[in-house]
Amino acid sequence: MSEEPSAEELSKALYASCATQASHELFDQSDLLSLKVIPNDDIKLLLSIVQKLVSDGLFKIMNRDRQICWKLISQGDAAKYKQLTTEEAMIFSYIESAGREGIWARICRGRSNLHATVFNRCLKSLESKSLIKQFVSAKNSSRKMYILANLQPSEDVTGGPFFTDGKLDEEFVHQLGVWIENYIISKSWRHHSSRDADGKKSKSRKSLPMLPGYAGYPTVPEITRAMNDSKLTSGVVMKEAEIRHLVDILLWDGHIIEVMNGRGFKSVRTFLRDEDDLTRNGLTEAPCGDCPVFDLCEEGGPVNARSCAYFTDWLDS
Repeated sequence: MSEEPSAEELSKALYASCATQASHELFDQSDLLSLKVIPNDDIKLLLSIVQKLVSDGLFKIMNRDRQICWKLISQGDAAKYKQLTTEEAMIFSYIESAGREGIWARICRGRSNLHATVFNRCLKSLESKSLIKQFVSAKNSSRKMYILANLQPSEDVTGGPFFTDGKLDEEFVHQLGVWIENYIISKSWRHHSSRDADGKKSKSRKSLPMLPGYAGYPTVPEITRAMNDSKLTSGVVMKEAEIRHLVDILLWDGHIIEVMNGRGFKSVRTFLRDEDDLTRNGLTEAPCGDCPVFDLCEEGGPVNARSCAYFTDWLDS
């Protein structure tokens, strides 16, 4: 008659079996019994083995749909946790429960009810052991926020790629907006090169509207793919929702309009220029020298000098 396996052997076998279940993040009682490690599906024996794994730091008690379950903890992490003092373990549990939202140091200290000196010493100890880290919240940059070292704060807290150290990166947002407008411009106009008297192509090019029925105006998904492919964001993968925010800014500023039933976007200008780069002279001071539809202006056409509304404003200024 074979001997019954010891509690130590069963705990090791149960832990090893759980480690092979890559699809499982949490295990409830039925999940553990289905591994066929516990003889005769003995519930009492199972709970004693689970309690041993919890005591060893290899299982963590969790709650799923109001039902107790357990989370597998790596042996490396379990070894780190066993070295924590009671106060450090308590603070770590509060930070862990906050997830990717993180927790404000003041709230964490209030829950722990520890003296400020003890609390700060525990935080420094946990940081030195690479268990937690501090980050800056875009909602309140003056607050000391903490999160587990192996997690990244949620974008709701950090503000996403448009924020750096909790502050809006206005230069970065401007560069992305300029790039998007240039991309939309490149898809909104067709360029026509005229010829001189000798039949040679002139260096100047006319920007003409696309032909009726044109469906190549860029959409948000297309702009997102193009920007990520351009490597402009230095490894930061932009999401469609973030690109949509930038496109909305261009819409509000009147630089682009919606087309194709709101799916695509068209530039209202044929080129993008920086105001500081313009050479100022008599021509550029007049409306014609800075007109975005200068190439389309002609007598009798929809854009013409006789009906130009900009002259009146310019002469009155």
